[in-house]
Amino acid sequence: MNNFNFYSPTEFVFGKGRENDAGKYVKKYGGKKVLIHFGGQSAQKSGLLDRVKASLENEGIPYKELGGVKPNPRDSLVYKGIELCRNEDIDFILAVGGGSVIDSAKAIAMGAVYDGDFWDFYSGKQPEKALPVATVLTIAAAGSEGSGDSVITKEDGMLKRGAGSDVLRPRFSIMDPELTQTLPAYQTACGATDIMAHVFERYFTNTTEVEITDRLCEAVLLTMVKETPRVIADPNNYQARANIMWAGTVAHTNIVGVGREQDWNSHGIEHELSALYDCAHGAGLAVIMPAWMEFVYKHNVMRFCQMATRVFGCQMDFENPESTALAGIKAFRSFLHSIGMPINFDELGAKREDIPALVEKFGLGDGRTGGFVHLSSEDVAKIYNIAADAQL
Repeated sequence: MNNFNFYSPTEFVFGKGRENDAGKYVKKYGGKKVLIHFGGQSAQKSGLLDRVKASLENEGIPYKELGGVKPNPRDSLVYKGIELCRNEDIDFILAVGGGSVIDSAKAIAMGAVYDGDFWDFYSGKQPEKALPVATVLTIAAAGSEGSGDSVITKEDGMLKRGAGSDVLRPRFSIMDPELTQTLPAYQTACGATDIMAHVFERYFTNTTEVEITDRLCEAVLLTMVKETPRVIADPNNYQARANIMWAGTVAHTNIVGVGREQDWNSHGIEHELSALYDCAHGAGLAVIMPAWMEFVYKHNVMRFCQMATRVFGCQMDFENPESTALAGIKAFRSFLHSIGMPINFDELGAKREDIPALVEKFGLGDGRTGGFVHLSSEDVAKIYNIAADAQL
């Protein structure tokens, strides 16, 4: 196991009706004037925004609102939010929504206290400070409610890039599983796929003797395999929703990734798909991650056998371990298909002829990336081609 520091300061406020306490927690963490940041009309129609605003009013905390966050959040709205925070002396940002809203809130939080262009932080610069951010989570997926990460799309060139720092970790995150019960099945499945991908990016490692985090990863994956079909079949299954919501947080606070080398190639390769086609991040991962697995599994066949046997219940073939590894990858892809996820370019709406452009955008920098297996631009093209042709 590698040396590591683990830091997770977020207070998680979990359970039914906890959004009604948002004002109390903003006050606890020193908020004097709040920007409520949210997405579309669902938060308004459901009454969630009204409940959050009432909780702030009950504590005497003034607020401004900025809606309109889209999936794969854009830099144009971030700039608008930065200007609003500066003009209105906002000192606290409350994100009401899913990962896209939270990512946008974090970008605004950095930019509002920075003299330069906030995009600097998505081009390699590390932020030294940010406005405090908190969340009221409405979808279990990105894990942004507990992480220091943010992903934004720059509309000029449609570049999708990430930033990360402990200063972006939310002060608190309110997590009411009931808020996820109205999600369409497709969004639920996209979220579940993202959660599993966050675990797999950590699970496939070259670090040895990390049994505790291996087992933690497998516990989250097994939970997703069990609970996702339950909520697809019954969207109002609170207990299944609760398990999935907490799994999403556990998957991305990095408690399952400490002390081990990580990969993150699948996320990077997928980001180009969702930037170009504006597809759901989870849907893109459903196409890319099994393709990446098929390309790299020979690097450590026994790690893929471990996934196959421990997570998907495949029988170990000691005489031909490659067959077990491939059976596990097939089982993963079949699971994704069973919950309504696309498995190839056609189902995602991607085009094979765009692969050179996708590779070119992904290859910005040194052209080789990844912790488990270093990939060249040619390797990335091969993964896209595997994804394009994938079948059950």
